[in-house]
Amino acid sequence: MSDQHTDKPAWLRYLPLMVIAVVAAIGFFTLRDYLNFETLRDNREALIAFRDANYGLTVLVFVAAYIMIVAFSLPGAGIATITGGFLFGTIFGAMFNVTGATIGAVLIFTAARMGLGEKLKARMDASEGMVRKIKDGIDNNQWSMLFLIRLIPAVPFFVANLIPAFLGVMLHRFVISTFLGIIPGSLVYSSVGAGLGAVFARGETPNFGIIFEPQILLPILGLCALSLLPIIIKAVTGKKELLK
Repeated sequence: MSDQHTDKPAWLRYLPLMVIAVVAAIGFFTLRDYLNFETLRDNREALIAFRDANYGLTVLVFVAAYIMIVAFSLPGAGIATITGGFLFGTIFGAMFNVTGATIGAVLIFTAARMGLGEKLKARMDASEGMVRKIKDGIDNNQWSMLFLIRLIPAVPFFVANLIPAFLGVMLHRFVISTFLGIIPGSLVYSSVGAGLGAVFARGETPNFGIIFEPQILLPILGLCALSLLPIIIKAVTGKKELLK
């Protein structure tokens, strides 16, 4: 009996990324007009009533939805994070946000590494010159790089999930850095959501004036402080290098 060729077709490695790309495109054009403050405000009473009657189910649905948003790079991650604070308060909202975001990030990281990560890593390992220097620099400072891209607000979340996959970052480092790195931002956005809940409870609509209310102003100041963390970390690590 002849041996049968059991290797899977090469295109199967790209299937998860293809599915993510298709779902992301569909989601971009179908969800972007619904995931906003107005939708949150208009459905406030229904959301709170459902949460009060089915707290455990609400948590499961919320975390599952957050996983889908992150894993498929759907629009609305920001408003979803705020909704977590709006529904569950700052601490629990941040906890559920971090859980959903970490699981979703691991899924898209795995799909990206399966499809393109191994090939790109092999090419970079075999490269020379400037590309090799960049690769060595990344390898020697993976933890700093991973935390920095999580803490810089200007870096889109899906980009922060894909870059490590394409650079050959190990899974356990990605999971730890993602989980810890998104805690500060999740706390800030959850605080904003909790503050918005108080604004909506008074029947008001978010406007420029509410920025100066403590429950909104303090989280915004926290976000500003968060944006300075990468600069501080880079300065501290730079000084350590000079002292060696």
